[in-house]
Amino acid sequence: MTMDIHALVGAYVLDAVDDIERAAFDRHLGTCKACSAEVDELRETTARLADATWSVPPPSLRRDVLTRIAVTRQSTPRRVAPARRRVPWGRRLLAVAAAVALAAGTGAAAYVYQDQRLQEQQLALAEAARIQAVLTAPDAKLRTEDVIGGGHVTVVVSASQDAGVVMLAEGLPPGAAEAYQLWTIRGTTPTPAGVMPAGQGAGTKFITSVRDTDVLALTIEPASGSAKPTLPIKAQVPLEL
Repeated sequence: MTMDIHALVGAYVLDAVDDIERAAFDRHLGTCKACSAEVDELRETTARLADATWSVPPPSLRRDVLTRIAVTRQSTPRRVAPARRRVPWGRRLLAVAAAVALAAGTGAAAYVYQDQRLQEQQLALAEAARIQAVLTAPDAKLRTEDVIGGGHVTVVVSASQDAGVVMLAEGLPPGAAEAYQLWTIRGTTPTPAGVMPAGQGAGTKFITSVRDTDVLALTIEPASGSAKPTLPIKAQVPLEL
């Protein structure tokens, strides 16, 4: 081994050593209290850094950390007795910096995931607000009809909101690759209005453009939905706006 074994502390903690170096450093830890303490300190530091990656970090985090490392002045190593030789602070800084960079990289992946989750939550909250607006509208109208095969569908519509809420309950679950699909029908022309969760006989759906709609219909279609209704129609709800 050509390098000072004491300098392997950071790489050992980050599992960036090969098998030979790991075996040698494991033996070294049994005789060097300074390196053993160093390993414990760095492991605690990296553990805290890893915990922080579960929050939503800004995308610029990794760049800012590396920029600060480049301009940070390192302390001059002190001479110590051979029996208590410690890794110079500069090396410790580089090891911690490597851990920060690693955590920042992991944080970037967590940021993408959590950003997607945040967008999904924002969409869900927005739809919940639209549903609430329909249900509390002064002109809201409610109608319930039975579904062929079991269950019932309840529709609340508001002309002022030009929207409605469809609630399917206790319906016969379709096949795993099928779903209940909603249709708004004007005269004899059906228009797709949304698809319930695949394979489920219950669900809630927010629909729009209900003005001048005569009937809301329910059919069973492929899980991805259809362009035209597949007969038989499972339920028809007159809207009477």
